[in-house]
Amino acid sequence: MKSVSRRLNESPVFANNHTGFSLYDISEKKTLLERNANRYFIPASNTKLFTYYASLKTLGDSIPAFHYQISGDSLILWGTGDPSFLNPDLPKSKVFDFLKNRSEKIYFSNDNFTGSFFGDGWSWDDYNDYYAAEISGFPIHGNVVRFTGNNENGLNISPNFFTEKTYNWSKSNTFSVQRDMGANLFSYPAGKEIKANYKQDVPFKTGVEVTTALLTDLLKKEVVIINKSLEKSSKIFYSLPADTLYKRMLHVSDNMIAEQLMVLNANVLANELNVTVGINKSKEKYLSDLPDAPKWVDGSGLSRQNLFTPRAIVALLQKIHDIVPEERLFKILPAAGQSGTLKNLMKTDKPFIFAKSGSLNNNYCLSGFLVTKKGKTLIFSTMNNNFMKPTSEIRKEIIGILTQIHEEN
Repeated sequence: MKSVSRRLNESPVFANNHTGFSLYDISEKKTLLERNANRYFIPASNTKLFTYYASLKTLGDSIPAFHYQISGDSLILWGTGDPSFLNPDLPKSKVFDFLKNRSEKIYFSNDNFTGSFFGDGWSWDDYNDYYAAEISGFPIHGNVVRFTGNNENGLNISPNFFTEKTYNWSKSNTFSVQRDMGANLFSYPAGKEIKANYKQDVPFKTGVEVTTALLTDLLKKEVVIINKSLEKSSKIFYSLPADTLYKRMLHVSDNMIAEQLMVLNANVLANELNVTVGINKSKEKYLSDLPDAPKWVDGSGLSRQNLFTPRAIVALLQKIHDIVPEERLFKILPAAGQSGTLKNLMKTDKPFIFAKSGSLNNNYCLSGFLVTKKGKTLIFSTMNNNFMKPTSEIRKEIIGILTQIHEEN
């Protein structure tokens, strides 16, 4: 490891930024290499590893879709935070058919949602970007409107509910859709070509009125707002296998699913829908033994207020490895050179890095598992903050170091 340590410490690529690194041998139960492993870094989407672990410990094999109670000719719904209902990027569940085919009049209560639509420290000017979909108690369609081009130079809009709220009145020089900051009014420039392969997801403003209006439109029957506390006697309807959400979250770094998983965790741990509550309960229940206490504020890592140390992430990954068999785990995590956000990270016939990346401007982190040539599984976390070089240079050097570790061990 001496040559790797020297490269890590002397690399000109890391000369002007903050770099942390930790490498751990699972079989020998010892740390092999560290650099600034006890210092705190902004983790970006490495935060999703914490969300994954909390969800593994809290949620069962299937995701709870909603709470419901039948009273006479009425069916009362409460959300759980499940992000899968009519989500265009997830398989269909039985939830829609269940609600569509009920004979009772449907009422919806948002009384158990106590959180905020944005996470702590989120940038307000991300509101129009797909990765900043709002957090809600009963997500619908991923909480985004999907705009796609067609062969007639037109625009398809899904859910169709938002078609009458979309206008061709913006003054942009290039074609894109922009939502009003505080309202569900969408606009695009008139007279601009809409390519057939055009696709843009724009978050819509959430709220109990929007939820019930959307449900009414989609189910083709009235859904009425009711202010009612969640009943202990309510039943739970389940949607998708949990691994379906985990794989989507980790493979494409889906922020919306990550945030909603922490809402789901809060639902189970505290009977309320609130990301902060889910995080605090998870830290208290599952993470009190980490070597460095995490500052963990959202489910996705979009916030720059998150702060973790490399050795704490390694300890977390050890916890994950303890409860998830490698065969399953290495399918859920992206494989470098093969799948997800790491598909183009390197070229290899046989992947040996299974990890989660995390990127924000001037920050890049990569944490996960490395299988050596001799077949050993190592845990690593490399965290890089405050660099001015192109991210591609940082990534290339990290892969060079990890490949060297793979070859020499």
